[in-house]
Amino acid sequence: MEYHAGERRVQERAGEVQEAEHAGRSIKSEIPEVAARFLIERRMVVVGAADAEERVWCTALAGPQGFVRADDPTTVRITAGPRPDDPLASVLSTPTRVGMIALDQERRRRMRVNGRAFRVGGGLRVQIDQVYANCPKYIQRRIVEGTDSVSDRHTTTRGTRLTAAQRLLVAAADTFFLATRDTPGDCDASHRGGNPGFVRVRCDQQLSWPDYRGNSMYMSLGNIENAPRAGLLFIDWAQGTLLRLSGTASVDWSAERVAEFPGAHRVVDFTVTDVAETPAALPLRWGPPDYSPANPDARIPS
Repeated sequence: MEYHAGERRVQERAGEVQEAEHAGRSIKSEIPEVAARFLIERRMVVVGAADAEERVWCTALAGPQGFVRADDPTTVRITAGPRPDDPLASVLSTPTRVGMIALDQERRRRMRVNGRAFRVGGGLRVQIDQVYANCPKYIQRRIVEGTDSVSDRHTTTRGTRLTAAQRLLVAAADTFFLATRDTPGDCDASHRGGNPGFVRVRCDQQLSWPDYRGNSMYMSLGNIENAPRAGLLFIDWAQGTLLRLSGTASVDWSAERVAEFPGAHRVVDFTVTDVAETPAALPLRWGPPDYSPANPDARIPS
């Protein structure tokens, strides 16, 4: 594993170069058997990519167990694609670089896959560059309690600012997904979690969240170091609604900002430029969360 310059700069500033070298040994170019078994059990995967205007988006695909599987050690097949009105629908209709994350919320496990996606029928074939697992920190335990039909009557609404209802969804979130892209175009999708309130809505175009201690590789922050465009995905777990945000991100290392967020090592600020919301876009319905014991308190210190 060779980290790019942005990842190296963040690792050095965080003082975690040795930890990053150790963690990087877990990154593989082929899918281990245990990872193949993990994938075939999943009912949802999150995909990040950039559109023709270089905006980065993050979206979710869902299906029954088996809809995502390893065809061979270097290929993942997904038998589902985005809705026609999804921001990534046209992007994923042609070969493109993607970052993916598969999350097992019930057992607090996650696996990341980066590579190149090709449209095959109504789904995708992803040629693997990187595959690796992450630790269980900050994953809220959730169980799928049922399914509901997905109807085309729920259309995607677009905008450039968060509505009042969208601000409430973000402010109450305990989980979101972050898509980033390096300068050459390689994409990555990651998970962020914390107690409700860990994402602060500063106005209808400004969000902030704490960056907690992770695996020391700093792939997301390293990409932001090189190329600030990013995409966020918030999910209404009870209703299956997808709220996708595209914009730019920056990292604040100042002690003053870090002090605003208990448990933070850095603060990420995000400026919203584009919004796409689809009600009931996913067929899955999850129950209430069991919050991760690793979550710091999200309350503002007094």
